[in-house]
Amino acid sequence: MSGQVATAPPAARPGGERRVVANVMRGSIGNLIEWYDWYAYTAFSVYFASAFFPKGDLTAQLLNSAGVFAIGFLMRPLGGWMLGRYADRFGRRAALTLSVTLMAAGSLVIALTPTYASIGILAPALLLAARLVQGISVGGEYSTSATYLSEVASTGRRGFYSSFQYVTLVAGQLTALGVQIVLQQMLSGEQMAEWGWRIPFVIGAVGALVVMWLRRGMDETDSYQKESASGSEQRGTVRALLRHPRECLLVVGLTLGGTVAFYTFTTYLQKFMVNTSGIDKGTVAWINFLALLVFLCIQPLAGALSDRIGRRKLLLGFGVSGTLLTVPLLTLLSSTQNPVAAFALMLAGLVIVTGYTSINAIVKAELFPTNIRALGVGLPYALTVAIFGGTAEFVGLWLKQAGNEPVFYWYVAGCVLVSLVVYLCMRETSQSSSLEDAPQPSKPS
Repeated sequence: MSGQVATAPPAARPGGERRVVANVMRGSIGNLIEWYDWYAYTAFSVYFASAFFPKGDLTAQLLNSAGVFAIGFLMRPLGGWMLGRYADRFGRRAALTLSVTLMAAGSLVIALTPTYASIGILAPALLLAARLVQGISVGGEYSTSATYLSEVASTGRRGFYSSFQYVTLVAGQLTALGVQIVLQQMLSGEQMAEWGWRIPFVIGAVGALVVMWLRRGMDETDSYQKESASGSEQRGTVRALLRHPRECLLVVGLTLGGTVAFYTFTTYLQKFMVNTSGIDKGTVAWINFLALLVFLCIQPLAGALSDRIGRRKLLLGFGVSGTLLTVPLLTLLSSTQNPVAAFALMLAGLVIVTGYTSINAIVKAELFPTNIRALGVGLPYALTVAIFGGTAEFVGLWLKQAGNEPVFYWYVAGCVLVSLVVYLCMRETSQSSSLEDAPQPSKPS
C-alpha cells in the first residue's frame, strides 16, 4: 500500500459521485453489521441475563449484564489505539476488514456459550471475554469508519456523507430490535430465555463474514495513499498525536455530553421503560424501533444542514437543548405507561441528540491531519466513551437500585452542560475546503 499514489480523488475519477456513493455504501454496510452485533447484546440482555448470571431479582441480573456491557467499553480505547494506528499505517480498508473479523468472533462465542447452570462461573467469564474482543472491534470501527467516510466524501458534502456513520449505527440497532420483535412473535417468553436469544448472535456472525468479503472491494482513500507515498514513519504514532493536545482535549469535551445522552436515549431507555415506567417488553421494543427509525432518517438531513450552516451551530443546539430538557423528559417518561407518550418523549430526546450524532464524526476528522487522523479520532473518543458512555446504563441502574434514580437525570444534563462549554469555545471545523488542509500542531514538537 505504501507504494501506491492516488491520481485523483474518488469524485474526480471515472464514475464520479457514483464511485463515492459506492464506497460510502460498502463502508456503511460494514458499520451496520458491527453495531448490530454490539447492540444485540443490549436488545436481548433482558432474556439472556438469567442464563449467564446467578438467580436474583430482575434489576440485579440486569445490573450484572450492564456491568459486562460497561467493561466491554473499557476495551474501546485499546481498540481505538490498535486499529487507529493500524489504519494510519496500513490503510483504512485493511483496518475496517480486521475490525469486522473481531466482531464476528465475539458474536460467535456469545452464541455458543453454555449457560451458568451448565458450566457455572465459566459462562459469565466467556461472555466477558467475547465482549472484550467486541469492545476492541467497536473502538477501531468507529475511528476508522469516521476517517474513511470523511476522506472519501466529496468536498462540500462531508457532513452529509459522514452522517451515514450514525445512519448505519442506528440501523444496526434497529436491525437488532427488528430481529427481537420477529422472534418475540415467533417464540414464547420461555423459548426466548432458553435458546431464542442465541439466534441474533448467529445472524451477526454470519453477516460479519459477508461484510469481510464486501470490504475487500472498497477503494482506499486518496488522502491515505498520498500520506503513505510520503514514506513518513510518524503515521499513527502516539508521539505524533501528542503534538495536537488541544485537538485531543476538544474530542474529549465535545464527546462527553453527546455519548452520555446518546446511550441514555437509545440503549438505556429500553430497560428504563420496562424497569421504571412499567411498560411491557413487547411494547417497549416497538417504541424503540419506531423512535430510532425516525432518528435514523433525520441524520443525513442534519449532516447536510451542517454543510450549509456549519458544524458548531448544530452542536450548540444540542448542548443548550440537552442541558435544559433532559431532566423534564426523563421525569415525564418515568411516570407514564402510555405508549404514545413514551414514544413522543423518547423521540424528543433523540431529536436533541441528533445535533451531536449527525456530525460528531466529521468534526473530529476535521481536527486532525491525515497521518494521525484515525488515531486522533479514535483514541481520545474511545477513552471518553469508555468512561462516560459505556457506564451510563450502569450508573442509571445503580442509582435506581439505590433509590435515587432522579439523580441520574441531572447527571446526564450535567454532562451535556460540560460539552456545551466546549462548543462555545471551539472553532468552526467545516471552513477548510478539503481534509488535506491539515491543522498545524498545537505546540512545537
